[in-house]
Amino acid sequence: MISFQDLNGYDVLLSFEQGSFAIPSEHVLVVAKYKGKWLVTKHPKRGLEFPGGKLEQGETLVEAAIRETKEETNVDIVELAWLAEYMVIDNIPFCKTVYVAEVGYINKEKTNFETEGAFWLSSEELTQSNYLSFHMKDDGMKAILKKVKEIESKWND
Repeated sequence: MISFQDLNGYDVLLSFEQGSFAIPSEHVLVVAKYKGKWLVTKHPKRGLEFPGGKLEQGETLVEAAIRETKEETNVDIVELAWLAEYMVIDNIPFCKTVYVAEVGYINKEKTNFETEGAFWLSSEELTQSNYLSFHMKDDGMKAILKKVKEIESKWND
């Protein structure tokens, strides 16, 4: 388990083992790459970040991940795999599940995005862009990206 403080000053616990937290996850985050580029969206206030959001009533975490990615980027994802979960210790603590996903289809037509749509970043841009959300700059995200790269290296062996 990794413990860190996010850039909002909240304590966060990150685990790469399922079921690490007593509270159920009601939020999702999706990490996906396509042709060597990372799928991110631009939130109007926070900046560039991986797509994600909250569960809607009656929805599974996987369904929420697919829906949120579509709503925020107009990209269809497939082959989701559980990667991690983390708990933010706020006034009301919450847990978020992180998935890695394969890009299935990139829709070209414009829709009413909740964000400014899909952006594709190189690994260098993902760590060095001046427009990254605070979520993308903390120690937890560094650990998540390191884990994704470890998985990718196994796929390429």
